[in-house]
Amino acid sequence: MLFVVLAATVPATAQKVEEPKPWSADWTKPYQPFRIAGNLYYVGTYDLACYLITTPQGNILINTGLASSASQIKNNIETLGFKFADTKILLNTQAHYDHMGAMADIKKETGAQLMINEKDAAVVKDGGNSDYALGGHGSTYKPVIPDRLLHDGDTIRLGNMQLQMLHHPGHTKGSCSFLFTVKDDDRSWKVLIANMPSIVTDKSFTNIPDYPGIADDYAYTLTAMKNITFDIWLASHASQFKLHSKYQPGDAYNPAAFKDQAGYDASLNELQKEYEKKMQQ
Repeated sequence: MLFVVLAATVPATAQKVEEPKPWSADWTKPYQPFRIAGNLYYVGTYDLACYLITTPQGNILINTGLASSASQIKNNIETLGFKFADTKILLNTQAHYDHMGAMADIKKETGAQLMINEKDAAVVKDGGNSDYALGGHGSTYKPVIPDRLLHDGDTIRLGNMQLQMLHHPGHTKGSCSFLFTVKDDDRSWKVLIANMPSIVTDKSFTNIPDYPGIADDYAYTLTAMKNITFDIWLASHASQFKLHSKYQPGDAYNPAAFKDQAGYDASLNELQKEYEKKMQQ
């Protein structure tokens, strides 16, 4: 496997980290980890979705929640019977502090390789300071250097798993989704972990000099996401795919609960309306 290997240390000029106050108590509220489908598991908090994909050659962790979530994620993984140290690859769906907060610490503890959409690489390296919407006031999470830069359509391989990264910009310049297949004893499930293109800036799209192509990126993403086929869809936030109406702690294993094509379509339609309203500004 070919990796783009970058510098291993964070620049000395990195600013002091000051994580914003959580937007919701649900971002830090503990949640019982569970098996979603096949070798795919939920290991995040009540609302900040983190996913573990297990393989005989090690595991993949997608998203890390806030900085304070590191211990929760570790405990969730070990509660499921897996070793935290077996985390070999780290991925994310967007370079905001609520999904990157614990990434640097988890990378340091596990030695896992961090793979980031190249369009978010600069933001990850400065801990969110250069983010067009949430940046400009210093780092909001610990800066971290990616081991591999990903591009639209790239494949991440580990053991018997292959994940395709889909570039879905707008929310951040490098927001992305992941498409892959897992299996259980009964069947295969095509899974989409979708980064839903919600709008995070109050400014009009024509007044964002740090992201001149934002309107076109949102338009591209909304169209691209409407054309994806899948069996199961998940998202960066549990609330976005209505996890808590589909699963309650203690429920029996039931991958079919997460199919919900109608919910996915409805969510994208609402986001399309938000985009069109924004374009009228």
